[in-house]
Amino acid sequence: MKFLLSAFFAVWICGRPLAALLPTPASHRSVPGSCTIDRTTMICCERGLNPLAEYLRQYLNTGDISNSLSSDNAIVLGLDPTLGAEVYRLEVLPGRIGIVGGGCGGVFNGIQTFFQLLPPAVYARECPLPVTVDCLRIEDAPRFAYRGMMLDVARTWMDPDAVKRYINLLSYHKINKLHLHLSDDEGWRIQIVSHPELTEIGGFRGGDSPIRPVYGKWDEKYGGFYTQEQMRELIAYAARRNIEIIPEIDLPGHSRNIASVRPEIRCAYPPDTLSTNGYDYRSAWCVAREENYRLLTEILDELCALFPSPYIHIGGDEVDATQWTRCPDCRARMAARGIADPRRLEDLFMKRLADTLRARGKRPAVWNEAARTGDFTRESRVYGWESAEACIAAAAKGYETVVMPGAWFYFDMRQSPHEEGHDWAAVFDARKTYGFDFARSGFTDGQMRHVAGMQGAFWSEAYVSHEPEKPDYLDYMCFPRLCALAEQAWHGNAEGWERFYDGLCGSHYDRLQAMGVRYRLMPPAVSYEAGTLTVATDDGSAIRYADSETDEPTERSPRYEGPIRTQEPHRYRFRSFRGTGRSPVVAARAHYRTIAPAVAISTTMGESAQFPYANAATYRGMSRTRRACRMGDRIDYRFEKPVVCREIFIQTGNRQLPKTIVTTGRVEVSYDGSTYEEAGALEKGAFTLRPERPVRAIRIVSTCRDNGTPYVTIQPLLVKPRL
Repeated sequence: MKFLLSAFFAVWICGRPLAALLPTPASHRSVPGSCTIDRTTMICCERGLNPLAEYLRQYLNTGDISNSLSSDNAIVLGLDPTLGAEVYRLEVLPGRIGIVGGGCGGVFNGIQTFFQLLPPAVYARECPLPVTVDCLRIEDAPRFAYRGMMLDVARTWMDPDAVKRYINLLSYHKINKLHLHLSDDEGWRIQIVSHPELTEIGGFRGGDSPIRPVYGKWDEKYGGFYTQEQMRELIAYAARRNIEIIPEIDLPGHSRNIASVRPEIRCAYPPDTLSTNGYDYRSAWCVAREENYRLLTEILDELCALFPSPYIHIGGDEVDATQWTRCPDCRARMAARGIADPRRLEDLFMKRLADTLRARGKRPAVWNEAARTGDFTRESRVYGWESAEACIAAAAKGYETVVMPGAWFYFDMRQSPHEEGHDWAAVFDARKTYGFDFARSGFTDGQMRHVAGMQGAFWSEAYVSHEPEKPDYLDYMCFPRLCALAEQAWHGNAEGWERFYDGLCGSHYDRLQAMGVRYRLMPPAVSYEAGTLTVATDDGSAIRYADSETDEPTERSPRYEGPIRTQEPHRYRFRSFRGTGRSPVVAARAHYRTIAPAVAISTTMGESAQFPYANAATYRGMSRTRRACRMGDRIDYRFEKPVVCREIFIQTGNRQLPKTIVTTGRVEVSYDGSTYEEAGALEKGAFTLRPERPVRAIRIVSTCRDNGTPYVTIQPLLVKPRL
């Protein structure tokens, strides 16, 4: 019976509409008949395709591999030099399946489409055999040659196995570039044999490391790095899956890590470390120091030899040029060159690196700021992240441009207002990613000729505080937004969101589950009217709820079976589950309602002139202190009148991630304005107080020595009224 059910399920799956394929093929048509694959089915291939035949066999567990192309009951892999490198044809005929590509990449793409004709269990390498596939013919080619994803392994360390897992997920979606962000202020992740200190020291932060933690895991030494041998293995692993790894060493800013390991690379002036409790927070290389270029040449020598990619990404973003204006050597160089704007020094710095790369047969890739003046070499590939306008500007100057504006393609952004993640670029979900439109964004036909393709990005600042030992947070933030990126970059979005979303719900969520992806579902819709809570989803997921504001619904919570009669809608929270997918937690509007009682804020850490206490006290925005926290420092909140409420959320640090926080401390509450009692310990710089009587004052008492940054951020209180 189990075998019969598996066979029935396989045939039913394979009969689904081709619209469920993702990315959508350029051309497909059904033809009469069907083909059955069983354990005797052979995989035949041209001799150069044996690695792909073995790859396919690992997923199907079928018969032998043969270099004969004339077998029946076979899956045949072949090459057609008249096709483009990534173009493929897939034919399912009675007794024979053919996958032909213009190159190995094309054949690999065809294999990925073929997988989607099979039961989702193929991704878990548990495809039930025999399985029957309807006959068809697909001819397909990518919209863009560059279809990329950037993974930040500098802020949060991801070991080689985690990167391999991610490579697999990219390859299933026909993403063909993995841009690895290998260095930043918090980590240096690639071994440089001539300078082992860069990873032996700079691969770790916290503990006895000279690099202080700023995002999470504050009480431990944390990190790791890739040896060159491990990276060669990753490069080969990705190449077999039609993915090119493009390394990035971020320069000349975002370099606090290497500057902490090699302090001499910084500018020649004494830093002000009072605000950071003795930590040199400067993050830029001195552009006037000739020894720096010798060190960078030695580093780039090894990177060029290690990575086959024709491009080495050298950063160029968010450089604090004020460090150069304080440096006598940099000022002298500006005077000698007749430069008034210190940002022009970056042009000189990046040109030196570009010349170094050119001499080694490589081209530079940079963030869009590095090409803003137009003086940088046109050999460069420019990654436009700041906005669509920044991408247009780079393309208009003739740069090969990768389009990845953060408001559409930064997958570390939160996906709805009450979820975790950044929000500085935008708050968006997969629908917005899918909806990016070149024409509506202002690209002309001439500019489009310089667009190499599209890319998403996952910056990992917040990941380190979300159990990075598990991929749950990474998966949740990237999927299905990465699916929408894949569709856009390979096929486009002319068919519209509804068709794409139907394909996600109808087939692709099941595939993501088989891949082991902990993906995000769209949030359930919640409404409250006439004393009744109503909740609905449109994706076949099961809705669970919790009727306590202190608990989140889990897969074991009561199942929502229908409208709930209640006079306390704020108590209920809902989340839906489907396979490995889960939605954000949602609630009725009453749950999020806040009040703004008059409050005065003061600290022992001094007040920032740019972000005064009044910002948070008047609920207009964040405040900052003048220095980082030390043991015994306090933040005091004193209410003008006793506050009656059901909840007060007290937060230090950014709303979107625990940075510039009081890393450890306790919260004390006063009900009479003079005597205090302990309410609890901070968690990620924050605390939720649920008082049973009116509150007159609250204070945070620091029990840490610093937070690795120059100040503490104070957010406005979130005060929820009693309802």
